[in-house]
Amino acid sequence: MPIRKAVFPVAGMGTRLLPATKSQPKEMLPVGYKPVVQYVVEEMVEQGLSKFLFITGRKKRSIEDHFDADPELEARLSGKDQIVDEVDYSAQGVEFYYARQRRPDGNADAVRLAREFVGNESFVVAFGDTIIYSPDTPRVIERMVDSHERHQSVATIGVWEVPREETRKYGVVQPTGEIGDDFAIRDIVEKPEPSEAPSCLAVAARYIFTPDIFSAIDSLEPGLGGELWLTDAIRILLQRGAPVRCVRLNGVEKRYDIGMPLTYYKAFADFALRDPEHGDDFRVYLRDKLAGE
Repeated sequence: MPIRKAVFPVAGMGTRLLPATKSQPKEMLPVGYKPVVQYVVEEMVEQGLSKFLFITGRKKRSIEDHFDADPELEARLSGKDQIVDEVDYSAQGVEFYYARQRRPDGNADAVRLAREFVGNESFVVAFGDTIIYSPDTPRVIERMVDSHERHQSVATIGVWEVPREETRKYGVVQPTGEIGDDFAIRDIVEKPEPSEAPSCLAVAARYIFTPDIFSAIDSLEPGLGGELWLTDAIRILLQRGAPVRCVRLNGVEKRYDIGMPLTYYKAFADFALRDPEHGDDFRVYLRDKLAGE
């Protein structure tokens, strides 16, 4: 059965971006003229996925409103050279669903809420605060789907290489055998200290799971920070002997984690520079601005 479902955990509080996130979700912060989460949804639509479940929390209602139809706004823009959405979700058969995580008990707890939505199908998990820029095809999700189906894996993880001093920010994998663009792992560790990290290959906030992940989540005890982590659930799968593989971001793909001011600034600048209408003028502005300092 082709993979058609995606789960977006978006219940995080975004405290590192306060006060910008005091009254709005970090997933709704604009990068260029689109909110972060819209890039993530469009990434999935481009890969043929069509059923989306958002795991929301308190103060996340604006995400639901953003993906709702807005007949009043559409009527007001009728006849003008403006559109409400770049993607016609209805025409592409895209369906949106929502579940609420009552307490911030970790990303594994958020994914657990997708059990009934998923049923017996494999599904994608994509964090709603992380953009993957993939200018070429096949894109990372397409390569992950191909690997997942070809190797009959229970979990497939998108990874990218980070500086060793940054391993404490991410889940980090321990490969087995030769490290290529697509490889098996024997372990994964949540936020290891640089001296203890098994590699510099960090999770890029994209996963594909079979429903086997739910029994692993059910077996979890609270981990780092008292939360339930997907990393620890994947470790349980590995301990059970289940096949888990990774697909690397390639040389032109880039991960944007909208989690701190500096990473947010970089994402906004990069996407503004790529804007087909205003990018060249923005580039001239930045060049003149930097030359004058």
